[in-house]
Amino acid sequence: MILSDHSIAEALQSGRLLIEPLGEDALQPASLDIRLDRQFRVFRHHRKAYIDVRESVEDLTVIEEIADDEPFVLHPSEFVLGSTLERVRLGNDIVARVEGKSSLGRLGLLVHATAGYVDPGWDGHLTMELSNVSNLPIRLYFGMKIGQLSFANLTTAADRPYGSPSLRSKYQGQTGPTASRGYMDYSKGS
Repeated sequence: MILSDHSIAEALQSGRLLIEPLGEDALQPASLDIRLDRQFRVFRHHRKAYIDVRESVEDLTVIEEIADDEPFVLHPSEFVLGSTLERVRLGNDIVARVEGKSSLGRLGLLVHATAGYVDPGWDGHLTMELSNVSNLPIRLYFGMKIGQLSFANLTTAADRPYGSPSLRSKYQGQTGPTASRGYMDYSKGS
């Protein structure tokens, strides 16, 4: 079942869920609002002719940072990585789902391509996969509400939560928009 505002507040109080810094009006009827941080990972598509999923893409992207009231302009058909202002830590018996804000979706802003699921045991800032599917550029600002998290309890605590050594979790503890580490799945010993 999806957690209500009452259950989310209990999870925050008990420490099963940590969101920091928690926005003043973040708690919604069945979700928590999350905000956009100031860094964006922008693809430099002129550097390579293609993306090879077996290779690191770290050199294919560059970090752009905006000031407090400076907009980041996301152009039509553009894809960049952003990050949540909040650090999110989930207990071993709770999962989260990232969803967009309706007001932004109505403008053509998508906040995740496929990474909408947050495993139990996760700890770090969430990377947002930002796409503009509208015909006009969209201005994004530091601290704006960018999405929401809904939560659900597991039937039991996970035996191997995210971050367990046997899982080789690639993104545990990340800060800022983190490039794909999928190439690690192809390294020797996988």
